[in-house]
Amino acid sequence: MSRLLALAALACFLLFGGRALAQATDAAASSPAAIEVSLLTVGPGEIYWQRFGHNAIVIHDPARGQAVSYNYGMFDFEEANFFVNFLRGRMTYQISAEDPVEEIAWYTGEGRSITRQDLRLSVAQASALQAYLENNLLPENRRYRYDYFTANCSTRVRDALDSVLGGALHRQMVSPSRGFSYRLLADALMTPQPWLMAVIDIGLGPYADQRLSYWNDSFVPMQLMDHLREMKVADEQGELQPLVKSEQVIAKSRLPAAPALPPDLRWPFLGIGLALGVLLLVLSTRRQSAAARGAFAVLAFTYSLLCGLIGLVLLGLWGFTEHQAAWRNENLLIFSPLCLLMLGAWWRSARPGMGMSRFSRVLAPAIAVIAAFALFSKILANFPQANLHWILLILPSHLALARAALERADNPD
Repeated sequence: MSRLLALAALACFLLFGGRALAQATDAAASSPAAIEVSLLTVGPGEIYWQRFGHNAIVIHDPARGQAVSYNYGMFDFEEANFFVNFLRGRMTYQISAEDPVEEIAWYTGEGRSITRQDLRLSVAQASALQAYLENNLLPENRRYRYDYFTANCSTRVRDALDSVLGGALHRQMVSPSRGFSYRLLADALMTPQPWLMAVIDIGLGPYADQRLSYWNDSFVPMQLMDHLREMKVADEQGELQPLVKSEQVIAKSRLPAAPALPPDLRWPFLGIGLALGVLLLVLSTRRQSAAARGAFAVLAFTYSLLCGLIGLVLLGLWGFTEHQAAWRNENLLIFSPLCLLMLGAWWRSARPGMGMSRFSRVLAPAIAVIAAFALFSKILANFPQANLHWILLILPSHLALARAALERADNPD
């Protein structure tokens, strides 16, 4: 009798226990636990909009049999009023979902570095992140207002990860700092294209010189990648574990690496500025020579035209755009729009015996005094902009032109 009971019990176990085990196995196969989350970081490219690098979140879901790369860096030149909105600081970007294999092949073909970091997320966190990204893909959610420093492809990735980690990233990244600023990082990345670096540097105001935390300097994808290596998250037992559980370099860059910091331009710019100022002084004193008068007139006219036009652009960025990083630009003290009012006087200075009007003899020194104040302002806390190199470049010529205007007091025009 006991043998029959034992056989019956074994049959029940095989029937019901085996079915339960099969169901559990099937559930595990489709469970969110199978979801793998990675951060893909792409190094700088050759084109100017690729200089800041790129990143994306890759989710591999075996249950769906697919891997999807979510990136927030999509823009469209064909969008209505794209360039007008770009100038006004009202750019719109959007998220997209791509095949990571195709993305990796594309960036590899461009010669850019690619690094994959596999992230340690719990079942719930991985599932929540997938839902978060899919919700962002909805037509009504996919577009966002873009900002170079505070809302770009990297900050959106950072925010998505922080959201599902319950703010753990922000808590760990909001205080530490490497002493970088928006200006330092932007200039360093643009160093391979020096003319564009110069344009960006002139256009950035004091907002760009604030000392950044890890959280804020993560607008650069490579900075975010570095910071994630230091991040910790709690596992199911409450023990802190590294967020990055593994890292792999998929492709090495075939392009020249950008420096960690931009070049120090103070001494080179001082040398150039002094040379130009001395040249203006020498030419202005040789009033008996037609060639010297002509060279001085052309050089002074061109110099004042460039300074004045740059100043107008800086005023426009401050007063008529939403480019916050360009507001209250202290370069207006040296690139003064007032220089445009001197163009007629400099052009007429090529004529023999032609002096300066009273207005010109007041305006030229005033421009020089304002530029000199820019140099003095570097010791004042209310003028934090890192623009000493531009002051050293521009000030000597303003001083030389002021002296030239005062020396031509005779025969006013």
